[in-house]
Amino acid sequence: MALPVLLAITIHEAAHGYAARHFGDRTAEMLGRITLNPFKHIDAIGTVLIPLMLYFATDGKFVFGYAKPVPVNTRNLRNPRRDMVWVALAGPASNFIQALVWALLLGALLLVGLDEAFFMQMAMAGIMTNLVLAVLNLFPLPPLDGGRIAVGLLPYKPASMLARLEPAGFFIVLALMLTGVLGKYWLSPLVGFGLDAILTPLQWLAK
Repeated sequence: MALPVLLAITIHEAAHGYAARHFGDRTAEMLGRITLNPFKHIDAIGTVLIPLMLYFATDGKFVFGYAKPVPVNTRNLRNPRRDMVWVALAGPASNFIQALVWALLLGALLLVGLDEAFFMQMAMAGIMTNLVLAVLNLFPLPPLDGGRIAVGLLPYKPASMLARLEPAGFFIVLALMLTGVLGKYWLSPLVGFGLDAILTPLQWLAK
């Protein structure tokens, strides 16, 4: 899973930077964050400490973490409210694209009859990791990407109320995950839908 996870996180963060630059903000570029170097996106607490603590505390049953967020100065965007929606959407979109690329790789392996377990499992890990990362980040609560998208799309008053939740957003998401609510009502159904859509054609190839 190491390569799919590294690529999923790195490309996700770089995509935010590319989108921000496209819409006029070069902050991420000036700080060297528009890069495929994973070390530029690693957060000591969110990428290393928290996942390790949760892994050992739950016997590997629950792992959660985050990368170092790409800095975006909304004042530099040509249309801050509208453009921030696209900047936020770029990350999850990159993960959906990566899931499709891993599915194409898996399909190619099936077509040529190469059923090497290592590559098959890596491709499946790539599909699953990217779907989970995309769906989780689309949850409509700041500071997740879905929250920033919702703030940009909602009318001013509800958008303002939602934006005020950002300081507590991470802890709310963590609590929802630990209690199983987020998994049951958000992750499982949406990731399941994505897996069905991607794997159904591959099952036909495997016959």
